[in-house]
Amino acid sequence: MEKQPKLWTRNFILVSISNFFVFLTFYYLLILLPIYALDFLNISEAEVGLIVTVFLISAIVSRPFAGQWVSRYGIRKVFIASAFIFAAGAALYFLPQSIGSLLVLRFFHGIGFGMATTATGTIVANVIPPLRRGEGMGYYVLFVNLAMVIGPFLGLTAIQDWGAETTFSISAIFGFLALLTGLMIKLPNEIPQGSTQIAEKIRFRIGDMFERPAVKISVVGAFFAIAYSSILAFVSVYASQIGLAKVASYFFVVYAVVLLLSRPFTGKWFDQFGANVIIYPALIIFAIGVFVLSGAESAFIFLLAAALVGLGWGTVFPSLQTIAIQEASPGKSGLATATYLSIFDIGMGLGSFLVGIIGAEIGLNTLYFYSSIYILAGIGLYYLLHGKRKEASATRQVLSENRQ
Repeated sequence: MEKQPKLWTRNFILVSISNFFVFLTFYYLLILLPIYALDFLNISEAEVGLIVTVFLISAIVSRPFAGQWVSRYGIRKVFIASAFIFAAGAALYFLPQSIGSLLVLRFFHGIGFGMATTATGTIVANVIPPLRRGEGMGYYVLFVNLAMVIGPFLGLTAIQDWGAETTFSISAIFGFLALLTGLMIKLPNEIPQGSTQIAEKIRFRIGDMFERPAVKISVVGAFFAIAYSSILAFVSVYASQIGLAKVASYFFVVYAVVLLLSRPFTGKWFDQFGANVIIYPALIIFAIGVFVLSGAESAFIFLLAAALVGLGWGTVFPSLQTIAIQEASPGKSGLATATYLSIFDIGMGLGSFLVGIIGAEIGLNTLYFYSSIYILAGIGLYYLLHGKRKEASATRQVLSENRQ
């Protein structure tokens, strides 16, 4: 039996931890800043959404540039620059005394976030052995999922019990830890192989700022991000509406536990059997989870939905990102990562906006019911943009082997 290449290398562990602290900072601030702005800056509820929107816009805008810079200057320079920008942004939340100054800081911090997530995604794509890419990306995204659980919990605790000074000291510490662990990664100084000629051709045109082979699967990711955004942004509100506010904080805990238990299997199956064998059933499980959530009337059903969503969406997201990297041209994994995350974030931003409007009109339970149908419809989109091509490729391979 051939020995598998090593996955848990020093660089893989460090880039996963660094990315964990990046997203821990993101989710920590995501949950506490709206509360802080309402209570301490006396802004209106209509302005609260800008705190998230401005950050997201700057991240989306910066990612394609970061992907190009990786090809032009090499991953080391881009990563170090992004880590310093992100850490500096995390340390400056003591300063804003108005909504205007806070939004300026959010825009600056979003640039660091967009660059950092592109850089870490590029690093991990290069340190994971190709034969274990599905498994490795699964574990890498698992660190993000854990940050999604821990960040909001700490953010709510901090803003409610510890005061603004301690609260923002914690965000500064998280940003510093992201920088520190990132600097410990041993990165090559050279430009990625095959990208020198690509870099020379770069022009700051829209077509050059996205990795075209990765666009289709990125659109698929954005399509499902619209549905997932309704859970990420509103599941705690929904829990309060159905009388389950006390268990709302456990939703993402169960989500993360299921991810932790399933990740060793789903990533390996992706590598062994291909994307379609994993993604089709995962999407069905995701849809069932959202459907169960729409009818939740007890803590058990609510948390069962969390488990199903965790297993379904927690498998789909890293699988789609892995496909985007696999589709990339040689030396352009950084641009492919930027393409996937940028288009995905557009879906998240659009979904958050639409869910707020539609949910207010028809109710979140009805919204989740229709979201489950929306997810099932998305299976057709995946098939058209990616799945059928892989199935055709697999069929040709089988026919070729049979002739031999």
